[in-house]
Amino acid sequence: MDRVILPAAEYERQKKPRFTAISTTELMAIEFPPIRWTVSGYVAEGLSILAGRQKLGKTWLAIDWAIAVACGGVAMGSIYCEQGDVLYIDMENGPRRIQGRIDILFPSERLRPDLSRLRWVSDAPALNKGFLDALEDWRLTVDQPRLVVIDVLQRIKPSGNANQTSYESDYAAFSGLQAWATRNRVAVVALHHTRKGGADDPLEALSGSNGLSACADTTLVLDRDHEGVTLYVRGRDVEEKESALTFAGGVWIVTGEAADVRRSSERGNILAALEEATEPMSPTDLSNVTGMKNGNIRRLLHSMLKAGEVQKSGRGGYLHLKNATANSPGE
Repeated sequence: MDRVILPAAEYERQKKPRFTAISTTELMAIEFPPIRWTVSGYVAEGLSILAGRQKLGKTWLAIDWAIAVACGGVAMGSIYCEQGDVLYIDMENGPRRIQGRIDILFPSERLRPDLSRLRWVSDAPALNKGFLDALEDWRLTVDQPRLVVIDVLQRIKPSGNANQTSYESDYAAFSGLQAWATRNRVAVVALHHTRKGGADDPLEALSGSNGLSACADTTLVLDRDHEGVTLYVRGRDVEEKESALTFAGGVWIVTGEAADVRRSSERGNILAALEEATEPMSPTDLSNVTGMKNGNIRRLLHSMLKAGEVQKSGRGGYLHLKNATANSPGE
């Protein structure tokens, strides 16, 4: 076959990098599979970062997810998980503590579920020294790879590059892990710490640079304040929300949307104060007793009045319904 000799200009043009473009019509004709959820509403396929302060309970939460997936059970008390294989890379606790946690969750060996699809690793190479190769080996040796937990992310993080900013270094370090998780439709949950002092935006609270949260598909922040514990989630495929959680016996339970739970608790505080009062209370009186902000109390009292939970008495005063009934004139 005769060789085709291209003109010099065409040869140079073909040597240059070129975009492989797709039209909108072609793009819209593609049928993509639905998002593969591991813990519905919280953890999807791809790379997720679960961050929180030390000793707050991140490991307990991750173990809850891991067991729910391995058994095809329920996570956080109410979220059914499709069964699959789980790899938990725990480089902080060791086999003795892991065994102790399982014993707390399932004190009776006879009643313990089949956990054979949950495998544990206590040592792993850094991301740039074979970690992804080891992950791929695990993926190819199980039937349904669904979840990988890395506890904690700092243990596999490569050393920084002096020629890069911390943002560039973090993004470059974890982009390969994110690509592996996305390509194979596996949920990878990496545990991480939050910095001291917190931040206005939960994603800004992650320790280190913003390169980590920028690279991750989903970021979850476990936090505690005077109103309780919350789990905040934001991601590319996850609807942003903040849930209220309670912890008992090694298990985290979702009790509802954080805003609703807080409102319910605040309403309870107002009702308790009004019930103990011997006369009508103003919003300022309630603020002094409960420690709640005056503006919040006024808004809640307006809603509670419409809902029939309290009764107005005179100008600016409010009564508990029980007290209002007791003080009403007889027939």
